[in-house]
Amino acid sequence: MPIAAHQLLWHGCSTIDLRYFGKEKFVKVEYFDVIVVGAGLSGIGSACHLQTKCPGHSYVILEGRAGLGGTWDLFRYPGLRSDSEMYSMAYEFKPWQGDKAIADGTSILEYVRETAKENRIDQNIRYRHHVKSAQWSSSEKIWTINVLQKDAAKVIQMSCNFLLMCAGYYSYKGGYTPNFKGRDDFQGQVIHPQAWPEDLDYANKRVAVIGSGATAVTLIPALTSNAEHVTMVQRSPSYVLSMPAKNRMAKFLRKILPDATAYKITRWKNIRENLFLYRQSLARPAWMKRIILKMARSKLGPGFDFDTHCNPRYNPWEQRMCVARDGDFFAALRSGKASIVTDQIDRFTCRGLLFKSGEELPVDIIVTATGLNMVPLGEVDLIVDGRPIDLSRTFAYKGCAISGVPNLCSVAGYFALSWTLKLDLVAAYVCRLLNHMSKTATRQCRPCLRDSDQDMAFHSVFSDFTPGYVQRSMHIFAKQGDRDPWLVFQDYEKDKKLFRESPIDDGVMQFTS
Repeated sequence: MPIAAHQLLWHGCSTIDLRYFGKEKFVKVEYFDVIVVGAGLSGIGSACHLQTKCPGHSYVILEGRAGLGGTWDLFRYPGLRSDSEMYSMAYEFKPWQGDKAIADGTSILEYVRETAKENRIDQNIRYRHHVKSAQWSSSEKIWTINVLQKDAAKVIQMSCNFLLMCAGYYSYKGGYTPNFKGRDDFQGQVIHPQAWPEDLDYANKRVAVIGSGATAVTLIPALTSNAEHVTMVQRSPSYVLSMPAKNRMAKFLRKILPDATAYKITRWKNIRENLFLYRQSLARPAWMKRIILKMARSKLGPGFDFDTHCNPRYNPWEQRMCVARDGDFFAALRSGKASIVTDQIDRFTCRGLLFKSGEELPVDIIVTATGLNMVPLGEVDLIVDGRPIDLSRTFAYKGCAISGVPNLCSVAGYFALSWTLKLDLVAAYVCRLLNHMSKTATRQCRPCLRDSDQDMAFHSVFSDFTPGYVQRSMHIFAKQGDRDPWLVFQDYEKDKKLFRESPIDDGVMQFTS
C-alpha cells in the first residue's frame, strides 16, 4: 500500500511518494504540500499568496494549456477586454500601472505574466498537464491526482495534502451555441467567440452577432472598424453602462502620491462605488433602472427605438452589467455601422437569419455570442475514500470549500463585482487554514454539517442571478444553505469579515491529525 506523505517527511523525503504495486515494484509519485489547478488569474494570484504567507509549503501549478493566463490567453476575439475596472480587478498586492482602467485583454494577460515572472511563479508551472480526477484517502491524508500529460499522451499520478482549484467556472472545450434550425444551410461562416479564428477576414463583410451580453457589446464596436455592417441580434435587451477607459482620479493621484498609495486610494473608492451600485440595484431596482436607462438613452439620441432595443425585462444586476468603454457601443449604433434586431430566430437560411416576424437578415458571417458552458471545479472528478462526489448534493462552505470533502478549496470570484476581489480573500483564507493546520499538527480539514444544519434545503449559489448560461448549469454546482457558514455572498465587505476575521476552527471545519 502507499506510504503516506507525512511518513516520507519523517524519513527526510519531501517530494516523492512511493507507491507499492506488487512484491518488488515501486512507483515514484511526485508529492507537494499543495497542488494548484489552473494558471490563470486565480492560479497565479493564489500562488503569490502561498509563497508569501506559507513559505514552508511546497506547491506546483498544473495547467492544461500551453501557456498561462486562463481566460485572457484563451479568448482572442476582437476588442477583448475587461468589463470590470482594473483598480479593483488587479491583485491587491500588485498595483495596476496601466493607463486604461477598462483594459484590453492583451494588457491584462501581460499583467498576469508579469506577476508570475516577478514572483517566480512561472518556475512552478507544469504546462499541458490536464487534471482529470482526484482521489482522497482519509487513512493517508493525501490526494492522488490523475494528470494527463498532453505532450507524452499519457496519464501520470501526483500527490498532495491540499488541493486548490483555480480552474474557473466555464469549460475550455467550447462555448455554448443553441441548436439553431437550418444551421448547415448557411453558406457563410459561423463562429463562437471562444474559438475565434486568428485569420478571420471580416473586412467589408456583413456580420450578425447573436447575443446581447458582455461579449456582444465588446465585439460589435471592434468589428465595425472593418466590417461593412454589424447587426446585434437579440431576443431581449441587456443593461449597458458607459464607462471611461481611463480613470482621471487615478491619473491625478499618481502625479502627487507614490504609486502604491495612489492605487490603494483609487481601489478603495472604486470598490465602494461598485458595492453601492450593486446594493442599490437590489434595494431600489426601479430607481436604478431609471437612472441606467436615462444614461443609455442620452448616448443614443432621438430617433432610436430605445424601448424596443434597450429596455431590459429584468432588474439591474439580475444579470451582469455590460460595459461600453467610452461609450463605444453607443457610438457604433449612432454611426450607422451597427444596428440592433430584437426578435426571435426562426432558422438559419443559406443567406443568413430568418426571424419569427418573417423578416430575413442577409449576412456573410454569424457570430454566436450565446454564452459559455459552465462547469464546476474545471470538470475534475472528485472521489473521497472510494466514493464519487456528486457536487449537486453538497453545500458550499463559505463559498470556497465543499461539505464532506477534505483539504480542498476552490477560488471563484464574484459575478456582481470584480472577480479578483474574492480571489484575494479566498487565497488569503487558504493560507490561514494551512498555517493553522501546521501549527496544530493536523493533516485533514473537512467542513461538516452540524446537527442543526441537517434540515437545510438546497439553494443555488447563484441566488437570483439569471443569465442563460447560469440557469442551464446551476443544477450541477454545490449549493448554499440558509445560514452561516453555508451562505454565499456577492458582497465584498461581508466576505472580508468572513475570510479575514472569522475563526478558522469554527466547529464546522473539523480538523484531524
